Amino acid sequence: MNMIISCVIAFVVAFVAGKLLIPILRRMKAGQSIKEIGPTWHMSKQGTPTMGGLTFIIAVTVSVLAVGWGHIAQGRRGGLFTLLFALAFGAIGYLDDYEKVKKKQNTGLTAGWKFLLQLAAAILFTVLLRYEGYLNPDLYLPFVNKTFLNIPWPLYMVFAAFVMVGTVNAVNITDGIDGLATGVTIPVALFFTAAAALWRYEELGIFAAGLFGGLCAFLCYNFHPAKVFMGDTGSLFLGGAVCGMAFALDMPLILILVGIVYIAETLSDIIQVTYFKMTHGKRIFKMAPLHHHFEMCGWSEEKLFCVFSGISLLACLLAFLGIMNRIPI
Repeated sequence: MNMIISCVIAFVVAFVAGKLLIPILRRMKAGQSIKEIGPTWHMSKQGTPTMGGLTFIIAVTVSVLAVGWGHIAQGRRGGLFTLLFALAFGAIGYLDDYEKVKKKQNTGLTAGWKFLLQLAAAILFTVLLRYEGYLNPDLYLPFVNKTFLNIPWPLYMVFAAFVMVGTVNAVNITDGIDGLATGVTIPVALFFTAAAALWRYEELGIFAAGLFGGLCAFLCYNFHPAKVFMGDTGSLFLGGAVCGMAFALDMPLILILVGIVYIAETLSDIIQVTYFKMTHGKRIFKMAPLHHHFEMCGWSEEKLFCVFSGISLLACLLAFLGIMNRIPI
């Protein structure tokens, strides 16, 4: 019941926040600068308000504190830690967006600063989960229902930091057309809600359900044609939320399934750049990342949203089947 309440509260808060925030962002002239190297038709989106991710960030924060406070007071703080972790990445994204808006161009924080800040957040979160008993230095393998590999704690920290930073930036890359990152992440949030309920981690379920509700409300404003973009503020928060939930439930390998779209988007970018450099100018995709390739093939933004979100939903259903027999930790 608390998860349903969290979802409803987050939906209402995000919907109301969107109504209030979008006009404010317009008055602040907090418009998105569109990269010239992207599809030419995206230039019509120039000036669309960004930093709209604040709507679901506020909503999730309210739902976790309002509904999950009893768990927090009793020492079950996994949902709070995951929220704080996601907020840390959201703050990094906000700094990046602020720099872009201030400079009126599509460059914010330097890659070096973003990496260092993200790495620091990942290490701190990993240590915190380990200290609180949420995390073990092993890898649970879905479907076979057993620990796949037990590794030394220092090596696990390196693995965790790599996965967290990689996941966060993969979600950021996916946020390239109207509603895409939102639509792809809604099934992921629903999966983690169901997993937390299955294993009786209600404090984490409250966070995941709040994220689900907040994103559903945000989609009302972010679906094509988008009235507002989530910006790096929202996409980095989402990345932190997704990998935070996977690690808080001690099953990081599940990201391979639930994050299949994020992975495909990132790999397409890596493959394109690598092949371009190796062949001195040749390309495998018409444009990277993957959603731009399909745009160049004639797919509409609505079709891309439906297909990619559908793939994410099917992958999450498969992932849930893979964990159903796991014994609660």
